[in-house]
Amino acid sequence: MFANEETVMELLIHSGQARSDAMEAISRAREKDWNAAEQLMKSSEQACLKAHKIQTALIGQDEGCGKIRVNLILVHAQDHLMNAILCQDLAKEIISLRKELLS
Repeated sequence: MFANEETVMELLIHSGQARSDAMEAISRAREKDWNAAEQLMKSSEQACLKAHKIQTALIGQDEGCGKIRVNLILVHAQDHLMNAILCQDLAKEIISLRKELLS
């Protein structure tokens, strides 16, 4: 295993939670449960913030010098975070559009 395995796993967990919560928020918006959608988006944002802090710490440890060994699990974790952020952006827009259409 590698030195930052636990840290990378935390990055995966928080990123996955952020994505899952954003997707669930879209489902709740489809059901017009705006309060649940809003709470899920807040939860998604909190999970994403935790993931982003981990990512920032890893970048700081690397110092742009290749100090952190890049392997498939680290790339996978970074993909999860990127997808979570994209999913949040789309979820916000979809929820907003649903509200707009129903007004």
